[in-house]
Amino acid sequence: MRILILGAAAGGGFPQWNCNCSTCAAFWRGEEGVTARTQSSIAVSADGEQWAVFNASPDMREQIIALKQMHPRAERGLRDSPISSVVLTNGDLDHIAGLLSLREKHPLGLYATGEIANVLDANPVFAALDPAFVKRNRIALDAPFEPVPGVSVRLIAVPGKVPLYMEGDTVETQLVGEQTVGAEITANGKRVMYIPGCAAVPDDLKARIDGTDLLMFDGTLWVDDEMQREGVGHKTGARMGHMSLSGDHGSIATFAGTDIGRRVFVHLNNTNPVLLPDSPQRAETEASGWEIAFDGMEISL
Repeated sequence: MRILILGAAAGGGFPQWNCNCSTCAAFWRGEEGVTARTQSSIAVSADGEQWAVFNASPDMREQIIALKQMHPRAERGLRDSPISSVVLTNGDLDHIAGLLSLREKHPLGLYATGEIANVLDANPVFAALDPAFVKRNRIALDAPFEPVPGVSVRLIAVPGKVPLYMEGDTVETQLVGEQTVGAEITANGKRVMYIPGCAAVPDDLKARIDGTDLLMFDGTLWVDDEMQREGVGHKTGARMGHMSLSGDHGSIATFAGTDIGRRVFVHLNNTNPVLLPDSPQRAETEASGWEIAFDGMEISL
């Protein structure tokens, strides 16, 4: 199985276009080793020819141009793409807006839970995806499907919330259902868990992750009040439906001692100090056995 990180950042990317927080400022200053990252997405293939994209970020076109694995193949004619399907893990803008970059009448399978599919169906702009070419597939939780040959996927419920644009006066940040899901991906005898958004890790989810060959997990914030500390927002990570990396109840501590072959943080917010290669937070994360995802990172299992 081949896994390609198309985009490693959270919504807004890194650096965020209008941000001078300490991490973004390091990029704008041109500090060595501080590299840009586009918004959250991965691609998976069993053969290196047909790829399933998980989440279509607003940076989809830029990601395709940047990574040769996603380029049209000249020997296959005037219209071609190795992208055969898209799988969605929630309805957030940073995971669905890129669908509009895939509207040029190319055959695609689109896979989502019923709740996520309802978000697309309710917005007429997504009618730009011609149904004669883009087949929308509603997937039940824990039901296996093959978005590309040789790759089996199950969508599993993880604690989260509805997209920001669907929030009302009262927001439940740890809903468990079809609104926020992770993907359990298997191919060629290997198992991968992709969970870019997660508000908590209950015992049953931790048990499901145990024994996986690769975990790609929500790395949005280092500490819960990070955006407040940076002076760029009032919401905590918990309010946004994300765990933090650090602390007694953070993801690093939560998965300590769990049988996981390789651990990679994805969906990194622009304020997260682990984006800085020389930060003590980066050193602590790597010392605990975790890697920090970057655009173009490829993992073969």
